Amino acid sequence: MDVNGKVAVVTGAASGMGLAMANTFAAAGMKVVLADIEPEPLAEAVAGLEAAGHEAIGVKTDVSKLEQIEALAEATLERFDAVHVLCNNAGVAVGAPISSTSIADWRWTLDIDLWGPINGVQVFLPLIEQQGEGHINSTASMAGLYAGASLGAYNVAKHGVVALMASLERDLRWQGSNVRASVLCPGPIDTNITHSERNREANDAAQHVESEQGEKFMNFLSKQLADGMDPADVGPMVLNAIVDESFWVLTHPEMGEVTLKQTQAMLEDGRLTR
Repeated sequence: MDVNGKVAVVTGAASGMGLAMANTFAAAGMKVVLADIEPEPLAEAVAGLEAAGHEAIGVKTDVSKLEQIEALAEATLERFDAVHVLCNNAGVAVGAPISSTSIADWRWTLDIDLWGPINGVQVFLPLIEQQGEGHINSTASMAGLYAGASLGAYNVAKHGVVALMASLERDLRWQGSNVRASVLCPGPIDTNITHSERNREANDAAQHVESEQGEKFMNFLSKQLADGMDPADVGPMVLNAIVDESFWVLTHPEMGEVTLKQTQAMLEDGRLTR
């Protein structure tokens, strides 16, 4: 797909991988719509793109709410009269073993991490198909391929995102569509996802159940991410998937060995690897 002059929408675009995607797309000649729940960082991101001579707008959006995704689409069409690419990137995480994961934590995580992409596909797929070509990418995680301990709700959501995008891509092929789909499965990236509860409503956050296991894991994860890949390196990977029409986007391909070992153990004697 030739992206020059096309319109891209990116959620979770005020920071991290979303901002990297927006910057990469703009540099490739695309018009960009940035969506995020944090208005001030969003405004700063848009201002940075405009200062560099790119066409961009920002739309405050809570991806868990279908009506706000619909408003995002309306703002996109009002400004650019088309949409060709959607990146469902907004995400959150909460650390806890399954036994200590509250219903509020399950709902908050699934509403954003899984229902966010579902809402995005539901609203934007028909609009992209009207253009005769396009691409939808959703951010999952290596956690969507291998479910480790202490991150149950996140694992479930990201496995769902992988299934959503694989199902969508196969549907599109079966229908002979010129729209393609892909899934981003990042490993450790230097983002602020471990601080995502900063955007959670206080009453809802109060229902989080603290656990020693979850706290230890989130501290460990924060250190891993701080030493992780620069988000700026992820943007070009997603752009390449759009241009080349590839499905899997793995920031750390070597981590795929973990999923291979899990599958081998499953076939050999039904074990679940550690």
